[in-house]
Amino acid sequence: MVDSVMLYISAADDLQIEKDLLARIVAEIPVTLGWQIFHSPNKEKPLNLDAITKSDFHILILGEDIRAPIGYEWYISRQVGRKPIAFVKNGIPRTPAAHYFRRFISDFASWKTYKNLSDLHIQAFHTIGQHLLKQASYFTLNQIEMEKLSNYIRDLENAEPENILDSQGGAGENSVILSRERFIPKDGVLIKAPPKSEQENS
Repeated sequence: MVDSVMLYISAADDLQIEKDLLARIVAEIPVTLGWQIFHSPNKEKPLNLDAITKSDFHILILGEDIRAPIGYEWYISRQVGRKPIAFVKNGIPRTPAAHYFRRFISDFASWKTYKNLSDLHIQAFHTIGQHLLKQASYFTLNQIEMEKLSNYIRDLENAEPENILDSQGGAGENSVILSRERFIPKDGVLIKAPPKSEQENS
């Protein structure tokens, strides 16, 4: 049984808010799967090739500029048969290197443009949600999870977009979101809150 989903996010430092947003989105998805979230490393950290090659979702976001190792992350992902989902921020100036990278990627994949954080939120959730539904048997989603996810996607598509302007941090560094329903610790058990009656008597 698949217990968790691995998400790899390729993005430069100028897109920190977008990276935080994507990391928060997975916590909204109404399934019992846990999540492992990895980001493009900074200059001091090594590239996690294992995370790239084994990721279930690889999202690449292009803003004002492109920097190492984002291009290499995309290349490695393609080499192992992955198809990174490419988002590009609309309405901003870009460096010559970013323009070149956008044209280069266009020969292999279609860019999804987003105009603001709300737009990225809707598109990313829809893309991930639909993929989970298509691979429901692999991710061992039950009927209730599939219905909840389908309804959430439909409601999100019909909702009036709201501007997401806060920069509240999400899982900015590589992180793990565990599923209480599916995760069983090797050494011990998950601690649950005592029944309300026991809390009142203590």
